[in-house]
Amino acid sequence: MALDGIVPDWPVPAGIGAFVTTRAGGVSTGCYASLNLGTRVGDDPAAVEENRRRLRLRLPAEPVWLQQVHGSVVVDAATVTGIPEADASFARTAGVICTVQMADCMPVLFATRQGDAVAAAHAGWRGLAGGVLEATLAALSAPPASVLTWLGPAIGPTAFEVGPEVRTAFLATDAGAAIAFQPIGHDKWLADLFTLARRRLTAAGVTAIYGGGLCTHADPARFFSHRRDRVSGRMAATVWIEP
Repeated sequence: MALDGIVPDWPVPAGIGAFVTTRAGGVSTGCYASLNLGTRVGDDPAAVEENRRRLRLRLPAEPVWLQQVHGSVVVDAATVTGIPEADASFARTAGVICTVQMADCMPVLFATRQGDAVAAAHAGWRGLAGGVLEATLAALSAPPASVLTWLGPAIGPTAFEVGPEVRTAFLATDAGAAIAFQPIGHDKWLADLFTLARRRLTAAGVTAIYGGGLCTHADPARFFSHRRDRVSGRMAATVWIEP
């Protein structure tokens, strides 16, 4: 099976590349079928290695992987060594592949209109509430109005059931975020990560926000989903400046 993926539809300048994997095109089996790229989810290491090799063939260089912890640390992908504990990376160096993994949390890609900087952030609800998008914007050192963003596949607003602590975390700094939560009884809510991300990006001064709406939970044939399957593989979202 050929490597399947999504090329983001956003008006970035020439010289910016981006690619998001789906679950198709790899060699993993069972609940990891087939293009699992995660090394920490219980899959056969040899299968993951082969899957990553296949992804590498689609990219101009080796991806810079992160050990994601649902935080807001941003690293320079061109200078890190090993696998840093972070949830976002940026690059101003051509041929450096900013990469985040996901299986319900939302990947958010960034690029400047000048084409001189890119970034990728891993934004689940904890990361969003903790400011990972704002931290990534700050790391780009560019006026927010000059930054384009793209929201990748994530658990959608009809599937992401949360408790009151999640809603409280967002309303503490943005009362208007209430529109992103629909009550479903028994102190439970359906949360809309796409709306929450758009609100935070807009508040930070970003005017160019694309993507959003692809639900990982609702499409088991195409996407891994941790919330749906509990044990699942990981996909990857990548962005780079062409070498």
